[in-house]
Amino acid sequence: MQRMGMVIGVKPEAIAEYRRLHATGSAEVNALLSACGVRNYSIYLREPENLLFGYWEYHGADWTADARRLDGEPAIRAWLGQTDPCQQPLASAGPGEWWSAMEEVFHLD
Repeated sequence: MQRMGMVIGVKPEAIAEYRRLHATGSAEVNALLSACGVRNYSIYLREPENLLFGYWEYHGADWTADARRLDGEPAIRAWLGQTDPCQQPLASAGPGEWWSAMEEVFHLD
């Protein structure tokens, strides 16, 4: 199992919409994530800094392949078409980076 944490900005004017989208969610997207080994997935919002922190546990053998599979799924692409306009990459994000990966510096079971 691999723990993954990532962070991105959320546009202040889009917070209500982002909350609404996640309150109803997408059963199809959730099933696809589960099928690709994503478990224990949470997204946290930090205001007033307007940051989203995402955390999940990957229970698979090849995250690169599973991520590629997810990227090709029409339901995922449709979901991202709704959520991405609410978000904004960090100023420190690299070229083409949307959510910025974070380094795990501590864990307690």
